Amino acid sequence: MNYNGAEGLEFGGGNTKLDPSVSAQLPKGCRVVSTEGHGVSFWANTGRIEVELADGTPQSFFIKVISNERGKNMLHGEFESMSAIHTLLPDFAPKPMAWGTYATIPDTHFFLCQFREMIDEMPDPHRFTARLAALHQKSQSPEGKFGFHVTTYTGNLPQINEWEASWETYFTKSMRQALELELEAKGPDPEFDTLIPVLFDRVIPRLLRPLESEGRVVKPSLVHGDLWYANSGIEVGTGESLIFDACSFYAHNESHTYAFDEDEFGQWLPVCNRFGAEYLAAYHSYIQISPPEEDYDGRLDLYKLRFNTHVSALFTSNQTLREQYESLFAPLQTEPSLT
Repeated sequence: MNYNGAEGLEFGGGNTKLDPSVSAQLPKGCRVVSTEGHGVSFWANTGRIEVELADGTPQSFFIKVISNERGKNMLHGEFESMSAIHTLLPDFAPKPMAWGTYATIPDTHFFLCQFREMIDEMPDPHRFTARLAALHQKSQSPEGKFGFHVTTYTGNLPQINEWEASWETYFTKSMRQALELELEAKGPDPEFDTLIPVLFDRVIPRLLRPLESEGRVVKPSLVHGDLWYANSGIEVGTGESLIFDACSFYAHNESHTYAFDEDEFGQWLPVCNRFGAEYLAAYHSYIQISPPEEDYDGRLDLYKLRFNTHVSALFTSNQTLREQYESLFAPLQTEPSLT
């Protein structure tokens, strides 16, 4: 966990005291009624702030607090990601309010956003993917390229977001970083000495280069970056889908898993996720599969490999995660050489 505590400012237990940097971001003239812990995070302390506005109206905010320089960068990336999504589809994501550093504890940082009451249920496939498809279709990369304007973090590990004109180039750099992080976390594996060169020399070019060949192009689409079921919910009252905890970048729309990356779909296939085939089918009723269609399943296997590699790097003591992503190499090795 990237949180060292904040003595006197913890959420709950009757405490209503907030750091001045947080208080300054709340509506002018409001009164803090209560704070409480809310939600679960591997990396941060999370809470809910209840206030009474100057006219007596109640209002709620969600806050996430992390320590250290890496935590600061994580929250900056989340704020920029959620701001980009909310700007395009304000009903699909809580409104980000601010991010910053505690005035009283300089090595402690916060992210503040609108609180939206949610229930932990799976969204309707068509209603959810209609919004996701709209996000991908409406978004326009400010550079016309793949990447993002700040570093974003999948969990507490950074993603490479440097702008690239080619999706193959961007994905290759991202995949290589994921493998480097995983090997650093869990040590070498002699089998990788054979598998990794084939992945970069043959498999990635075979599956991704055709997307940008023979006149075909890939539109850089804004993706959530870590779209699994725990980062989505159903809003109480409206019954509509919401997404949160984004670590965005502009990517091939099919690919968004994570860094926990890559594309919205690589993220839907791992066994840890509840988004199943019905969500993919619903999504493609709004956005067609990218040509060449015959490479679709192979591309998803590649995107899933990127996601699972990053997950394995995150959870260093879980050896099963390495075994899970290693198993993905085998089907990818069967892809024919690029001619």
